[in-house]
Amino acid sequence: MKKLITVLFLAFAFQGVSQELTGEQLVEKAIEYHDPNGNWNTFNGELFVSMKTPKSGERKSQIKINLPQEYFYVKASRGENTTEYTVEKENCTIGFNGETPSEEIKKENKLSCERANMYKNYYTYLYGLPMKLKDNGTIIHPKTERKTFKGKEYLVLKVSYEKEVGKDTWYFYFNPKNYGMEIYQFFKDESKNDGEYILLTEEETINDIKFPKNRAWYYNKDDGYLGTDFLSKK
Repeated sequence: MKKLITVLFLAFAFQGVSQELTGEQLVEKAIEYHDPNGNWNTFNGELFVSMKTPKSGERKSQIKINLPQEYFYVKASRGENTTEYTVEKENCTIGFNGETPSEEIKKENKLSCERANMYKNYYTYLYGLPMKLKDNGTIIHPKTERKTFKGKEYLVLKVSYEKEVGKDTWYFYFNPKNYGMEIYQFFKDESKNDGEYILLTEEETINDIKFPKNRAWYYNKDDGYLGTDFLSKK
């Protein structure tokens, strides 16, 4: 009888650990770790990102984000070409190799304001995590889980979005000791094991926010390596 009570106690204890935080609580803990002073909503700063992939040359990007002014700028250089996109509220401007490109050059190099806004959304979303999980249209699933990924245990949060915002399903993996974000993963169709996972290593502190310094991208289906982004202050 004593052994039965002990077993039951341990079972409930482990169950309690796995359910100790709801999804919303885990988000709050993660934001407290990455942005302890609540600086993201007033972020006005500069990021330098170098992207290296197995099949392409290195791309170096200078990114300026001023959230209060609704301003975004990215200057990206690869090989002999440099592209500049500026989005300021509803206005967009495009530069190519230091000049305003003709319609022919825009078409040839796939330059557009649609692409400019795509870059704006891409960089502000990924570098705004986990703070961006508070945005409207984000569906935080209430139950969190403990999972082992690549031999390490994490607290895992499932996130989906209202259809007007996005169709992908995301999973965020947090260090159970300090709630730092260490992996994120997305699926377009989880039953097909498509999509990608991104391993986050080291941190760069900018404007008192802890950003992932290195982001290595892999396919979910076969662990195929896609490339790595390296963040720096300059």
